[in-house]
Amino acid sequence: MNRRIAVTLTAVALAATLSACGSSDDDSEASAPKKTPAPSASAAPAADAEAAAGIPPKPDAATQARYIRALNAIDPGIVDGDEDKAVSRGRDQCSTIHNFPKDAAKQADLANQRFTSPSHPEGFGMATAPRIVKAVHSNLCPDF
Repeated sequence: MNRRIAVTLTAVALAATLSACGSSDDDSEASAPKKTPAPSASAAPAADAEAAAGIPPKPDAATQARYIRALNAIDPGIVDGDEDKAVSRGRDQCSTIHNFPKDAAKQADLANQRFTSPSHPEGFGMATAPRIVKAVHSNLCPDF
């Protein structure tokens, strides 16, 4: 019996608390402009997470141009007219270089999987992949 009374009293107290939190009829509150909360996430934490994973920042225009030239010298189909995609894949490849610095076979294998195009949906082959890795490494993440 005591348990029923305790549960009932708790429910009544909760209902009273919730009704006290209701909205106010005060016109000044209703007409006040609503504040938009500031965004809680910024670009800095994302950049920090990318750096920790071995992904370098986006290259400047001159670095990007050198990188694209290096890929086009290997095979123009690697870039296939989409420089942004080539840069994105290269930055991701830097993560592989960073995480597997002494494993050239793994770097080449992942480059072959990562760098594809409509004419090379299975990659550019294991003969070309190390050259792609070298172009990525020397242009986008030489510090690894």
